[in-house]
Amino acid sequence: MRNIAVAGTGYVGLSTGTCFADMGNNVTCIDINEEKIAMLKRGESPIYEPGLSEMIVRNMKAGRLHFTTSYEEALKDAEFIFICVGTPSGVDGEADLQYVRMAAESVARAMTHPLIVINKSTVPVGTGDWVADIIRRSQPEPIDFSVVSCPEFTREGSAIYDFMNPDRVVIGSRDPEAAERVAQLHLPLRTRIIMTDLRTAEMIKYASNAFLATKISFINEIAVICEKLGADVREVAEGMGFDRRIGSQFLNAGLGYGGSCFPKDVKALEHMALVHGSHPSLLRAVIDINRDMRRWAVYNLRELLGGKLDGKRIGLMGLAFKPNTDDIREAPALEIAHMLRNEGALVSGYDPVAMANVARVDKQIRLAEDAYDLAAGADALLVCTEWNEFKQLDLLRLRDLMAQPILVDGRNIYEPDMMVSLGFKYRGVGRVPRNANGA
Repeated sequence: MRNIAVAGTGYVGLSTGTCFADMGNNVTCIDINEEKIAMLKRGESPIYEPGLSEMIVRNMKAGRLHFTTSYEEALKDAEFIFICVGTPSGVDGEADLQYVRMAAESVARAMTHPLIVINKSTVPVGTGDWVADIIRRSQPEPIDFSVVSCPEFTREGSAIYDFMNPDRVVIGSRDPEAAERVAQLHLPLRTRIIMTDLRTAEMIKYASNAFLATKISFINEIAVICEKLGADVREVAEGMGFDRRIGSQFLNAGLGYGGSCFPKDVKALEHMALVHGSHPSLLRAVIDINRDMRRWAVYNLRELLGGKLDGKRIGLMGLAFKPNTDDIREAPALEIAHMLRNEGALVSGYDPVAMANVARVDKQIRLAEDAYDLAAGADALLVCTEWNEFKQLDLLRLRDLMAQPILVDGRNIYEPDMMVSLGFKYRGVGRVPRNANGA
């Protein structure tokens, strides 16, 4: 059993700390947000992540998982501290490292014995050396420490599974002994461990996310071409995916990527490239195509509604950026809602778990009680998030509740020909109904 501290109780920090506790370690999670820590001490998770609440309660009862606002308390017996704080986008797309700086300074002031500081937040290349400098300058008296980069690769909505079943663990450091100790922490996961230097480890994270975002934008561009040529992008993606060099994951055409990772990481990598004299043309295209998919939704709604959106009642099915999470950061639905309102549309929305978060940031969206309430009187519906709940709806009931049976499927969860046969005017992403009446 190891003594571990985790700074930050967002998606990364809370899942990291809870999973390490579940592996038998003694873990203390730190957050400067007193309200959040109070919730966690009551066994309540401040975020929605399937299975996480149960795991938190189980490990708290076992005495392995603790929460505090005090770095001194958390670091008292700690051998390792994971920095898992947010790194939001700055004005020019650069990663904002103010929370990393605050965490590093707090660690420096509170540590009383040698410590391994592990950057798990997604940070620009070179941040490991920067964190080491901050700690060194901020220590009241010199105490040995090492900085290790161990980027996270978990997905919101399946963070626990991804942590416990990783494709690989990447560890980078200037200190081989510290890197080996961090590797030992991860041995129970029985996966490939890649040992490298600090900057390479940081770059692996950015390059991985940028590549996945590129796959999403690529298939979305192919989808738009499919619409023009009468091909089915789902079958195109399936045919591509059987090629082992390509693979099937992240080839689902739709409204594009969102959330806390892909948007800011692609922008941050583009910014790093520009600052150092490179020309990130591909990254710019990835960003542009992703933005264009929001416009695709508005364009199709406008066309199906006779060329004007003013006064039209439009319901957004799903508000979180993806299913199985309540995260609405960079969610396509919220960006589309803003665009629709700019054209005079009356926008409603429904999401199984993200409604409270939406209510805090967008007061203009009318929040429906369920999908049927959303459909009542609507001139059109737009599927923004592929929740399983939406796949099980009584579509005839949905149609009959609407003022006009128009449905734009931004996540391709329905079959075009079936929707046309049910009487909908239907548009999918890169999927044209064989029956021309649905076009």
